[in-house]
Amino acid sequence: MAPDFQRARRPEQVEARRAAILATARELLAERPVSQISLRELSDCVGLAKSNVLRYFDSREAIFLEVLDSIWVAWLDELEGELGAPGDPKPGYEREVSVATVIAKSLSRQRLLCELISTMAAVLERNISVETARTFKTRAAERTERLASVVRAQVSLDADAAGHIAKAVFILVAGLWPYANPGEAVATVLAERGAPAGREMFVDALTEGLANQLVGLVVRTRRNT
Repeated sequence: MAPDFQRARRPEQVEARRAAILATARELLAERPVSQISLRELSDCVGLAKSNVLRYFDSREAIFLEVLDSIWVAWLDELEGELGAPGDPKPGYEREVSVATVIAKSLSRQRLLCELISTMAAVLERNISVETARTFKTRAAERTERLASVVRAQVSLDADAAGHIAKAVFILVAGLWPYANPGEAVATVLAERGAPAGREMFVDALTEGLANQLVGLVVRTRRNT
């Protein structure tokens, strides 16, 4: 049942409204992709008129960007724990492949994060204000820098190379995720052709892409030192 909201006047009331809108957005995203969720539906579910929802976020897309940022942070917290303390260097770039594998498997368990990343540039960043864009891009840069630091703690990279791999993670996810989650007709044809299941394809392709990136960047870093 939607909450019975009164007009928010105090800062804590505004934050409560925003939290309720974001929680409802996450509930809807657990059921279907962002492309199938309208602002009207979201407003109805949260118990506010569309015009009132737009008092707290300047567009539907701004809401989902906020959700993206929160789960991005949560994933980085999890990833640090999954990678653990850096081990000793291993021969044959085994360390780089291991790190790539952990990142790929970790992301494969983050359906909502991958879904939102795959729509970020083409959809979510298109109908937002300059202020929302400025806020989101500032946060995105901070998250990317954090991922770069996490990877750099595991693999011998210079700062530029670490920044490159952090950006590559999201570019690869954005490209691979839609192919790993096709529509019903395409999924049927792929199964007929013996193609691997979506999750398997996603993990394998992301691991391969990240491993190749990491090994190449390590080689370049060593050459420049």
